Amino acid sequence: MLDIQDLSVRFRTKAGEIDAVNKANIKLYAGDCLGVAGESGSGKSVTSLSILNLIFPNPNALITGKVLRYHDGHPVDLLQLDEKALSKIRGNDISMVFQEPMSSLNPVKRCGSQIEEVLEIHNIVPKAKRKDRVLELIQSVELPDVERIYRSYPHELSGGQLQRVNIAMALAGDPKILICDEPTTALDVTTQIEVLAAIRDIVDQFNTAAIYITHDLAVVAQMADVIKVLLKGEEVEQADTATMLESPKDDYTKSLWAVRSFQRKEKSRPASGGDTTPVVSVDHIDAAYGDIPVLHDVSFDIHAGMTVAVVGESGSGKSTTARCITGLLPPTKGSIRFNGEALPASYKQRSKEQLRQAQMIYQMADTALNPRIKISDIIGRPAQFYSGLKGTALKNRVDELLDLIELEPSKYYHRYPPELSGGQKQRIGIARALAAEPRFIICDEVTSALDQLV
Repeated sequence: MLDIQDLSVRFRTKAGEIDAVNKANIKLYAGDCLGVAGESGSGKSVTSLSILNLIFPNPNALITGKVLRYHDGHPVDLLQLDEKALSKIRGNDISMVFQEPMSSLNPVKRCGSQIEEVLEIHNIVPKAKRKDRVLELIQSVELPDVERIYRSYPHELSGGQLQRVNIAMALAGDPKILICDEPTTALDVTTQIEVLAAIRDIVDQFNTAAIYITHDLAVVAQMADVIKVLLKGEEVEQADTATMLESPKDDYTKSLWAVRSFQRKEKSRPASGGDTTPVVSVDHIDAAYGDIPVLHDVSFDIHAGMTVAVVGESGSGKSTTARCITGLLPPTKGSIRFNGEALPASYKQRSKEQLRQAQMIYQMADTALNPRIKISDIIGRPAQFYSGLKGTALKNRVDELLDLIELEPSKYYHRYPPELSGGQKQRIGIARALAAEPRFIICDEVTSALDQLV
């Protein structure tokens, strides 16, 4: 159904030319799921975007090779089609679920109407029956209260709920080929299993061909019939799933499979000179978005040197709790204290020092970074604003932070966020939070976009 031949993608940047993909070859058959695995920045997403020519128009990108789509044995090179021809294929014959759900949806249109748009553009369902079909699609991806989801704007839903809306949209056209670029990144484990099962059922039931891109080895083992491993734009190894899991040949593939879990040493609460005052106290807070209550009577303490894990399924209020603590969403009831002192409910009333002490790493890196600001400025701004660093001292601090997140300063200092992979963007978000030297950090699903090794 799809035959990718010697696909190469090169980007021109101020730091020089970057080979994002180097002579990738993929054959995709009906009813099969190809898993493309590799660490952040390996070229997985660039490969998937190239299939539908979604990298252009970009004057700094050079794409060579062929992407052949077969219809009744006759090949058509998708890279040679104009936008009008491609628009009939995208979302209809070939659909894609993108990695970042928030940036994939229009923020000023209701979710239901965005799914309905696919049915309208491709004239799939008569107008009178479109809403019923959309509600069916929303229900098929295990979203609760389908009428509410239909009416909601993207900002009113959690990251996991947004991603399921994206999956519903991708399925609306009953595509023959489905490309999934890290589609379960923003989902909790329970929902992830349900969505993966739904995608796999679609592949099996409708003989759909699927490409499943992921850094999560547990996921690719469940989903894929064949696994291809990439590293720095190069193909490392390909084999059927059973062979790849049981006897990988390449050392890099072996290292990926060897990573299973992070072993943490148990420790007791550190002594604090008799002072048992928590760094942060959340005291009986309620929170809501408009008329929709999200949190009710939430309380916990966080002491110095300790980690408190807030766990729950998608839409349970985890990120909302974080937003309340940082003052981005003032609670409707209750209070938050820092070092025993009450914090103003809104960040706008907090002092510069209060803002510095509590930093947040956001779940969706794509929307947390300004696409028009260089990486050096994104990381350097907190160090400049809070610590007054300038000139050489500021550059040294940025270089230090880039080293800390394992991104080479000379290669990434002058880049912009759109030139980075999802995992690399998330690491920039981590570095930005650390740049302020906070006493307290909120990590909102910070490793969801990262491969296991990183």
